[in-house]
Order: sequence, then C-alpha cells, then structure tokens
Amino acid sequence: MESASNTGFGNIINKGCQNETSPKANASREPTVAANKLNDIPEALQEVKKTPGETAVENVMERIRMAKNGKEKQSNDLDRAGLKRKLESEEKPAVKKDARMLELDNQLATMPRPHIPLKSLMDVEIKLVYIDEEDITYEFVGSMASTSTQSMCRDVEIVDTLSAPNFSFLPQIDKWLQVALKDASTCYRQKKYAVAAGQFRTALELCSKGAALGKPFDASPEDISSIASFIEMKLVTCYLRMRKPDLALNHSHRSIILNPAYFLNHLRQAAVFRWLERYSEAARSAMTADYMYWLSGGSEQHISKLIKLYWQAMIEEAITREESFSVMYTPFATKAKADKIDKMKEAFAKKHPDYVAYIYTDPHGLHILPQTADWASLPPQQYLLTLGFKNKDVGKFLEKMSSKKLPSFSEHRAPFSPLTREESVRHLETIGKKILPIMDFIRGTKLTESFSACSGVIEKLQYASLLSRLQRVKEQSQVINQAMAELATIPYLQDISQQDAELLQSLMADAMDTLEGRSDKERVWNKIQKVGIIEDFLYHLEDNFLKTKKLRTARRQKMKMKRLQSVQQH
Repeated sequence: MESASNTGFGNIINKGCQNETSPKANASREPTVAANKLNDIPEALQEVKKTPGETAVENVMERIRMAKNGKEKQSNDLDRAGLKRKLESEEKPAVKKDARMLELDNQLATMPRPHIPLKSLMDVEIKLVYIDEEDITYEFVGSMASTSTQSMCRDVEIVDTLSAPNFSFLPQIDKWLQVALKDASTCYRQKKYAVAAGQFRTALELCSKGAALGKPFDASPEDISSIASFIEMKLVTCYLRMRKPDLALNHSHRSIILNPAYFLNHLRQAAVFRWLERYSEAARSAMTADYMYWLSGGSEQHISKLIKLYWQAMIEEAITREESFSVMYTPFATKAKADKIDKMKEAFAKKHPDYVAYIYTDPHGLHILPQTADWASLPPQQYLLTLGFKNKDVGKFLEKMSSKKLPSFSEHRAPFSPLTREESVRHLETIGKKILPIMDFIRGTKLTESFSACSGVIEKLQYASLLSRLQRVKEQSQVINQAMAELATIPYLQDISQQDAELLQSLMADAMDTLEGRSDKERVWNKIQKVGIIEDFLYHLEDNFLKTKKLRTARRQKMKMKRLQSVQQH
C-alpha cells in the first residue's frame, strides 16, 4: 500500500525548494529576472470591564450585522447605475463579450513595469501611517445614539479629514486618560518616541483597569474597545519610528481586533509587515485598508490612490524576491473553462520556462489588482491567477489544499497518532517556509474566500499549534494575534453563512483562551485538522484499494488469456 504522504510533505522536504532567500542572494539577482516576473502584472498606478479580548469575541455577531448594513448602504447608491449597466450588457450580443476578453488578454503583452521607488512608499507612510491623530474613531456608537444615527456615524476618519465628525453624543474620555494621551502625543511630536511609547503603555493600562470613559458604569464594551484600539495604534507608530517593527507587530494586530472597521489600522499593519520584509502579508493588509476605506464612506480619491500604490508596491516586492515560484494574472469576463485554463498554462510556460515543474491555475480564485480595483463597480475587474513552481510537490500540495472545504495541513503518515518532536520540526519547517508564504501571496490579491470564509485563518491557527508543541511561545502569540485580527475583519469583507458565523465565533473564543492560557479543551482548528487527516487517510485507502482491484482484474484477464491460448494450442 502506498503511504498517505506520497505526494505530501515528505517529498517537499526532500527536494527542498528554496522559498526564503537571503538578502545577499536577493541583491545579486539580475534586474532582467525581476522585470520578466513583473511582466504579467498590469501597469502600476502612476498617481499616486470586560477584557478587550472577550469584547472582541462578543462583537463578532454585531460586526456581521453592522458590516451587512454598511454594504447595503453602499450598494443602495449604486443600484440604479448597476441595473442600467446590467440591462445594457444583456442587450449586447455575446460576440462583444469575446471581444472584451481578447482586449483584456492583450494587456498581458505590455512592457516591463517600473519598480515603485522606496521614496514613494515613504511618502505614503508619512501621509497616512505616521500622522499624529488626536480623535478616536469608534467602531460602534450604539449606546449614545439613536438607531437611525448609528448608521450615519460608523467608522472612519480621513486624513485632513483625519478628524472624526464632532457628534455631541460621542463618548467622553476619562479625564486622567485624556491627560496621559495628551502628554504622550506631545512627546511624539517632539520626536521622543521611546518616552511617548512608555506613556501610551501607561494609558493602555489605565484603559484596561476601567479608566476609559468619563462615566465608566454607562460605558459600552464596544466604546472601550475603540479607545484601546486607538492607543494600540499609537504604539504601532511609536515603535515604527523607533525602527522596532517586531515590537509593533502584536500592537498592530490588536488594534484591528479591537476596531477592524478603521482602515488606517490595516494600513499600519501593512507598514509593519513591510518593515519585517513580509511583503505578501503587507499586500493583503493594504488591500483590506483600501476596501475598508471605501466601505466606511471614504470619498477622497487621493487617499485611495496612495493606498493602492502601497498595495501594488508590496505585490511587486513579493514577486521579485520570490525564487520558488512565479505568477501570471489573466483578466477574465466570464467563467474560465478547461480549454481556456490549458491555454493560460501554455502561455505561462512560454513566459516562465524556469517554473514549469508544476503549473496551477486557481479556478476558485477571484483576484483583484490595485490597478483596476474599483470597489464601487459591480463587481471590480477580476483575474485568474496562474502559478508555476520549481518544485512539483509544492505545487501539487497547494492545488490539493485549495480544493478542500475543511482546510488542514494533513500530510503525515500516522493519522491517529501525534507527531514526534522530530516530525513536528520538519512539519513546521515545511509549512512555515514553503507553504504558508505562497498561501499568503495568493491571498494578497484575493479579498474573499470561496469555500469557507475562515479559510486561510484556520491554517495559521494550525501552524500556531505546531509552534506551541515546540514551545515557541512568542511566535505562537504573534500568529494567533494575526489570525484573530483576520477573523475580526471577515464579516466586513464578505457575506457569511450562519455556519461560518458560528465557526468564526468558536475560532475567536478558542484563540483568546489559548493566548490567555485558559481551558485545556481541544481547539476547533485541531478538530478540523483531525477531520482532514482522517478524510485524507480514507481517500488514500480507497485509492489504493481501487488500484489493487485494477491490478487483480488485469492479472485475472492475463491468466484467462493464457488458459485460452493453452487450450487453443492443445
């Protein structure tokens, strides 16, 4: 019988595709290679008293409701125009669709794209990341406003406009907390970033002890979360100014967990990832920031263009630094059929002959690029993503992962027994350096998930369990905080079913219990992992059974033919 890991991690580890490259190796790569890899991306933009964690868990259903209301509000303004476009498109003959398809396909033949300079990225960060905000953005303003007013005043402040509307019913901050925040902001403006960070930490402690609002007994958990998010966000900017992105990382995650609706929380997270050279994750954070800006009513085009420029730069950087795979984006207007996908693979093989060990086109992915992203359109221009790998087993494994309804890293031999320490180390190395980075890249242009809204997050939590098994506590904490930030954001990005909503709540609650060392019960993501392992094990058993059955049938037929020949000879 074949082992269940025949096309899994064992082969990936043995062949060792080099996913992470050293700075020296990156610096020595020829410019033409980077230019060739960027050829298949359309032209870049030219312009450029509960704990906060418990509150985050309780806010999940409220966020689902509020996000749904926000999307409905945005779509109401577009209904007439969208209906008109739909009617006009239905009146046009099918030939024009084909013409559009050809026109979009021709975009792939454009000239190499110029690399976005570092100065442009720094300009974006100075204008949007490092600004010294003074007004707190509240995710929910429920307790002090009428129901009709809630929908008007949800979310966001904008630059220049980066001051929140002066509604008289906004919560009043505790006076001692106000003093602490004012002193910290003064130090920040004086470029005393270490001192400012210390004072913001003090403010965060005051907030956690209940000194957040002037009337603590009337304060809602949501308002306290928004204030805590504001302070976490301030700590991010201080640590980035001090060039300590590793210290800023968890604060950037927590600012999103506490207030996922505020677009600058996501952009600051992108800046932290950029400093850590995690460009694929930075791309996703920037994409989310741009979508959140539109969803919350942002109308300043220059702000959206700056965010899109940042998003585009992160995608380019991720591609040019990657050596184990290359990519091609193909615009499409209708569902791609098998023959169309085959043509995409042929085109990819001609353009990227070094990455043809395995070629995979994601049929479920609806990818969006910053050059053509217009969230107000119905829908924005979408692309199919084709990936080519140097390592065949990595490509096959990722294709298999993308078709699973229950995501899991389930490729090891003994499905009913735990991994040994040595197996855990190899498993962790494979996932962390060869699989997750590619999945992060795919999600950098993919706003929503096809099978389960929580796909992409469950895998991170399973990875965190491996880190825990090897007692890598700091890394585990960072991965869980990042997963929680993504879970808190999901209701704003896509409509989710009741089943997904319940799964999301369970994942969030278990993640918080893990961080705080509560409860020894088995985590939801580990249960999903076990189900995936058993499904794979049964699949391989069935596959081997069928193969054996075919072999036996072939042998019987061969024996029968020999007997017939023998009878004929006699």
